[in-house]
Amino acid sequence: MKIVILGSGNVATILGKALLEEGYDIIEVWSRTFSNAKILANSLQSQATDDLAQIRQDADLYLIAVKDDAIASIIDHLGSINGVVAHTSGSTSIEVFSGKCSHYGVFYPFQTFSKEKDVAFKEVPVLIEASDPITLAALKKVATAISNTVKEYDSSQRMQLHIAGVFASNFTNHLYSIAERLLTDNQIDFDLLRPLILETATKVQNILPEAAQTGPAIRNDLNIMATHQQQLESHPDLLAIYTLLSNHINTQRPKK
Repeated sequence: MKIVILGSGNVATILGKALLEEGYDIIEVWSRTFSNAKILANSLQSQATDDLAQIRQDADLYLIAVKDDAIASIIDHLGSINGVVAHTSGSTSIEVFSGKCSHYGVFYPFQTFSKEKDVAFKEVPVLIEASDPITLAALKKVATAISNTVKEYDSSQRMQLHIAGVFASNFTNHLYSIAERLLTDNQIDFDLLRPLILETATKVQNILPEAAQTGPAIRNDLNIMATHQQQLESHPDLLAIYTLLSNHINTQRPKK
């Protein structure tokens, strides 16, 4: 199978490497910036381009791995493509292809990706959706080659999964950044937090998050929370976040 990757960011990079490792032929990489396309293309033993009008027409699969607000524009510029066209977004509906492509779908790898960090892609769930049974079978064949977990979810379900992922990953990582800021301001080593972060993440692999919740808010320890809030008065934004999250956790306490 011949594949064209449109994009050169985190998802395009990690996905491209996973496909190459399984023997897929990445024949071209497109990016708005030619130097970025060239870097990824070189790593995938492929060709690079920054011209959508000159995209190869003989690929079997075109994977659009760009930011969400650029997907529709790329689809419009692809023109008449005989192969399957799929985007990799969690929150963009499959309807973005409607009336523009003959065979289309969604190929959504549900994970946080960074170019600088390798990922065991076999452990990454891939969510797929397609315009027709033949296209679905084609996407499923590729997905099962690189992932041990492949699910058929529609656009509405993927949207909810993406929102959940923002809470579980993006917001959580931002809270790590807040914690780092607080420690740095007080000359405390961030490495002291790493075992706590790891234990928290490990715990929810075995029990549900609600059962794993600890801390002053779930204990309704009002004195400690008040002390923390007093310490945060010089950081109104952090005080607001602390109060909002503490109040929400407190509402989840078991009723006596």
